[in-house]
Amino acid sequence: MTNILLRNGFLSLMVALLLSCGGGGGGGGGAALVGASALGAGGPALGVAGDVGPGGDTSPSGAGNGIGGIASDDGSSTTASSGDDGSGVGSGGTGVSTADASGVGSVDGAGSIIVNGLRYDTKTAVGNVEDAPTGLQLGMSVKVVGPVNADFTQGIARRVESAADIRGPLTSVDLAQGSFVILGTTVTTDEATVWADAAGLAAIPAGHTLQVWGLPAAPGVLRATRVEQRNPSAPILTGTVQNLDAVQRTFTLGGLVVDYARAVPSGSLDGRPLANGTIVRVRADAASPGGLVATLVQWWYPLPTADATTAQFAGIVTGFAGLGSLRVLGYPVDASAAQITGGPTSAIGNGVKVEVGGVVSGGVLRASKLKIRHVPGTGGAASFDLIGNVGAFTSPSDFRVKGQPVNAGGRGVVFANGTAANLGNGVRVNIHGTQVVNGVLMAATVTFE
Repeated sequence: MTNILLRNGFLSLMVALLLSCGGGGGGGGGAALVGASALGAGGPALGVAGDVGPGGDTSPSGAGNGIGGIASDDGSSTTASSGDDGSGVGSGGTGVSTADASGVGSVDGAGSIIVNGLRYDTKTAVGNVEDAPTGLQLGMSVKVVGPVNADFTQGIARRVESAADIRGPLTSVDLAQGSFVILGTTVTTDEATVWADAAGLAAIPAGHTLQVWGLPAAPGVLRATRVEQRNPSAPILTGTVQNLDAVQRTFTLGGLVVDYARAVPSGSLDGRPLANGTIVRVRADAASPGGLVATLVQWWYPLPTADATTAQFAGIVTGFAGLGSLRVLGYPVDASAAQITGGPTSAIGNGVKVEVGGVVSGGVLRASKLKIRHVPGTGGAASFDLIGNVGAFTSPSDFRVKGQPVNAGGRGVVFANGTAANLGNGVRVNIHGTQVVNGVLMAATVTFE
């Protein structure tokens, strides 16, 4: 029976990848990958271990267990199992439609996973997590496909895809601006950037290889949502295609020239030609001064173009000409009728980080909601949430929820329905925090459920 389920899970993944070829935003459609591998650069398939039971986290280290049970594994399992999610989101849940929606952003919580504040049940999810041996973690960029409710608060994940966006040596740092340069691309940070193994940018030595997940902004700029230190390894670069030369088979991403002749010999991805303005992810064996010879070029989390399709995504505003005409992740957005939260309408403009949700019509996302997340020079509130059982408990300042390390022992932490003394393995909690430093979520509130 187990082998049958595994084979069915693998078939589900392949069908999902084939079906995903029908959409495309920011110049791309479909999640088909072209180049070195049909499933990416050897990245493992999404495996879901299921949420843990009353005993809490299944391992002291949490290694190999992505948050919400989403884990990167050897490809032998692609279908989720049931667990203790307790979210109440399911096929019979109220308000969740049956039509699939597309969501793109960064993971800001677990229970099962939370993306852009939208909580997805992952019990039946299939997909692919690359570049992350321990599975999906806070701050990783991700695309989720599945039905959601009308107010974009609950959904059911049918497919989850995630991969790193930039990997390479740190070449320069601007501490005043909170930015750094890798492979000719300027990477910016904000209050919501997750620092997986450092206290911040100032703690990372020059020349170290970093792996970054993030959201493409203006050409040559990426907003980091998660930063990890890595050993020197093959480069990855994500950005907006510019200076496309179909004869020479080159284009530029930021300050680097990409030779795509090996990766895209026909000049097209998934049957559609490359074009300036499209957002792509490039993998190469090595970087040379000023350029990359691509082994793989893929659309970056393609967004849907079909009319009446629901979508919600986070990104940096570009091309702002008013609420009725702006772009997020390169996708045209009309937010003239949207409910605006998170700040005054006057704050919206180029460089502002937002979340938008709505319905596609005529190649434009007609947004019903827009939430301001960060305004340059002003800031914005970061938000991370974990919902689940306490595990690997050592003290209030050292335990895990959904495999994510948590520190709730700091001054000013607010406890509801209990105190720090009530924390222990198996206790169900809702953790809210605003900062992840050295891979640890610094709790602001702890609610016992």
